[in-house]
Amino acid sequence: MTEPTVQRMGLSYHIGWSLFRCMYATYFHWHVAHEDRVPLQGPVILASNHASFLDPPLVGSPIRRPINFLARESLFRFPGVGALLRSWQAVPVDRDGGTGKGLKRILERLEQGGAIILFPEGTRTRDGKLQRAHAGIGLTVIKSTAPVIPCRVFGTYKAFGRHVIIPRPVGVKVMYGEPMLFTALRAEAAQCTKQRLKEIYQQVSDEIMAAIAKLEFEPEKKI
Repeated sequence: MTEPTVQRMGLSYHIGWSLFRCMYATYFHWHVAHEDRVPLQGPVILASNHASFLDPPLVGSPIRRPINFLARESLFRFPGVGALLRSWQAVPVDRDGGTGKGLKRILERLEQGGAIILFPEGTRTRDGKLQRAHAGIGLTVIKSTAPVIPCRVFGTYKAFGRHVIIPRPVGVKVMYGEPMLFTALRAEAAQCTKQRLKEIYQQVSDEIMAAIAKLEFEPEKKI
């Protein structure tokens, strides 16, 4: 069997990726488990809990392929920031992140074989605990063919949660779960009623959140 080809990172992305890895390794003393579960090519959704602004780069930095991060569309209007986000191939989304043009752009990027990080909870936790998933990620999953990799971050709430002004040098961790395919629910969604379709969206979201909750960190290696 031929090994999958690692997607190439652009120069700007590679520099940012390297700097984040250095920061997490030195300042936050990070640990990573099972990053090999993320395919190196083809569409994939990385679904993570959300506790801090540290989470998106923490989930993406261990992966040796470019990740398409989401960024508010308004940020692209600033010359320097916009240029940087475009060089990283960030996906512009509206305020709600998973509706309208934002959803269309996410699906287009997945159709092109990209990797996307999504947060089922929709926003950062206010107390450090896992929150209930919104139906939005379920809609995205059903409308795509991408496998879902549940991810769980640890320590980022204490390091830089809503209550923290300056990031603390607290140890952080990220763990990746087994792929979720949702084959049966995708097939059912293609021919069910609108009411059932809404239920499927929430069911998918809940199953993803449950998979995230089950992830317990097993120290594998420090990189």
